[in-house]
Amino acid sequence: MFAIQREVEVQHNLLTRLADARKHTDQLLEIVRPEALYSRPIPERHRIVFYIGHLEAFDWNLFRPRTGIEPFDSKFDQLFAFGIDPVDGGLPSDQPGDWPSLSEVRGYVDRVRRTVDGALDRFDDAQLLNVAIEHRLMHGETLAYMLHQLPFQDKIFRNGRAERWAGPVEPRMMEIRAGTATLGNDAGAFGWDNEFEAHSVRVPAFEIDQYKVTNGQYLQFMDAGGYDDESVWMPEDWTWKKQQSIMRPVFWKQRSGEWLYRGMFEEVPLPMDWPVYVSHAEASAYARWAGKKLPSEAQWHRAAEGCESERFDFERWDPSPVNSASLARSASNVAGLTGNGWEWTRTVFAPFAGFEPFPFYPGYSSNFFDGKHYVMKGGSPRTESCMLRQSFRNWFQPHYQYVYAGFRCVSE
Repeated sequence: MFAIQREVEVQHNLLTRLADARKHTDQLLEIVRPEALYSRPIPERHRIVFYIGHLEAFDWNLFRPRTGIEPFDSKFDQLFAFGIDPVDGGLPSDQPGDWPSLSEVRGYVDRVRRTVDGALDRFDDAQLLNVAIEHRLMHGETLAYMLHQLPFQDKIFRNGRAERWAGPVEPRMMEIRAGTATLGNDAGAFGWDNEFEAHSVRVPAFEIDQYKVTNGQYLQFMDAGGYDDESVWMPEDWTWKKQQSIMRPVFWKQRSGEWLYRGMFEEVPLPMDWPVYVSHAEASAYARWAGKKLPSEAQWHRAAEGCESERFDFERWDPSPVNSASLARSASNVAGLTGNGWEWTRTVFAPFAGFEPFPFYPGYSSNFFDGKHYVMKGGSPRTESCMLRQSFRNWFQPHYQYVYAGFRCVSE
């Protein structure tokens, strides 16, 4: 009796969370003015209109085979099935006219949502519901990356709490004693396939930055000629930087000799105490310039022991100062490990021992075990709390500048 009641409660909770996730992505897309929905703010990604269809197509393709519902638009099911992540310099070349009209896309979305909802009341697969929820919330964050790069005039302003000053930042390194780091997820909790199996790793003693590297510290690297110093860049990163004329973080602008930070809805004088958001290539170059390294995934876990996950409920579009009192600290007094920007590691994204791909989504992780993506840990102001669990593994390729991702350095 109690077991059945518990299953009903779990089902109700998951359906409520799915509804909340839909509301979040719907509201996020409402920021974009209709005439800009066929824009491509990030060259490596689809046009915004794709994501309107993709969020529902993913749920449809996930649930439909398990509910016996017949397809009604196989062309759209395929068109909106998967995003893109070009790694060899090839960019999409489609034009706005290649995509269906907005009324067609929204008609598809409405019908999918109604049909899926009609079947979910009798659907009791908690794993698939969690997949649908977290997939949507992941796109809520990656959509924010895209909208961040959209011209201000193409967006409808939304308020967001921003903390501009928390006192001077005094950089220091914290000693982390040798010990064991636990990576991965316990089998009893939901996690994505790359989170399993949980295992322990012995980690030698090291030191790690107490705070993320700030815009002010990164500006010192730039003023010292870091973007012109080939010796601190990996060969492939230097080639990328030269070919793409990369000379600054993508979130920075310079006007009349003054550095500005490009926020979601406005430009502000560069906040020197905010974490710098950069690509893995840029973070690695800074670390070498400083005579240090990026942490490994296992070192990050050691530093994060005892850290409570932050939860910001999407109140902020931009980060807080790295030394803000609102940011949680770990047992080793390392600050801001979750919720104020993902943190790059030097660990290449690869499977743990015992990895088994999801049978219903075999390519989710395995398609990216290519040696060309790096693990990120922590979470950003736009990461939902359920994905701030320490076992969660995010990953991006090293030349992608648009993620809300910072870093800190280690000395070994």
